[in-house]
Amino acid sequence: MLKSMTGFGRGEAQHDERYFNIEFKSVNHRYMDISIKMPKSFTYLEENIRQVVKQYVKRGRVEVFISYKNLGESDIKVVPNVTLANEYLSALKKIEDSLDITSNIETTTLARFSDVLQLEKQEEDEELIWNLLKQGLHDALENLLTMRVKEGEKLKEDLLQRLNTLVQLLEKIEDRSPVIVTAYKEKLTKRIKEILDEDIQLDEQRIAMEVALFADKSSITEEIVRFNSHINQFKEAMEEETVGRKLDFLIQEMNREVNTIGSKANDLIISNIVVDIKSELEKIREQVQNIE
Repeated sequence: MLKSMTGFGRGEAQHDERYFNIEFKSVNHRYMDISIKMPKSFTYLEENIRQVVKQYVKRGRVEVFISYKNLGESDIKVVPNVTLANEYLSALKKIEDSLDITSNIETTTLARFSDVLQLEKQEEDEELIWNLLKQGLHDALENLLTMRVKEGEKLKEDLLQRLNTLVQLLEKIEDRSPVIVTAYKEKLTKRIKEILDEDIQLDEQRIAMEVALFADKSSITEEIVRFNSHINQFKEAMEEETVGRKLDFLIQEMNREVNTIGSKANDLIISNIVVDIKSELEKIREQVQNIE
């Protein structure tokens, strides 16, 4: 089953006042690359998140966006540092006594001093937070996977059509191949007659030997057989999981075979067909770059 590396998935998870929103975006990449953006207070969960993602995605660049809200009472408390406030108060009174001044020191005055009032974040239940986030991650990844599979089916349809086109082009080359040898024999015989006198008898055995050597040298049967084998392997591989690299390798092998066909055949018509095959292979290669 082919899966595209392009996809999007979204998930939510809520328990009481705690709420997570998770979004996944994936694009093609040669390897596995995970980027996570989330509140700093949850960075301790990053490795856990990566392990969950790897259960669903084997290749591609995956961007994870996580936002969190506490919909209930604020998880931030203002805590007074009474000891420090008392020190400030004592210091102010000493100033009053030393300078013989009277001042009504109010609470608001003390509150303005540094660190008298401090913000304190309440500790979250880490196990509860992770279980909640994990639920949202699985939902979002299921949606991402669904889209990647759907896109993969579209890619498969296109690839099968192009593979059938390659088969048809190879059949044209096979049909043309015997004509090359016949044309070479006629061309060789004509050339010899032009060079020799009309009274000199042609050595048919020698000509047959030359034609046989040419036929052996220009034979592309093996290359065509291997090319068709690669096409069949390609079709079989599309039913497997995580085959992007394998398909890319098979395309390289097909290109190698078609280059050999073009050089050995030494025929204009076959050369033109080879150009068409290479064009199709390039289109297939571009599609394969987006397969997991």
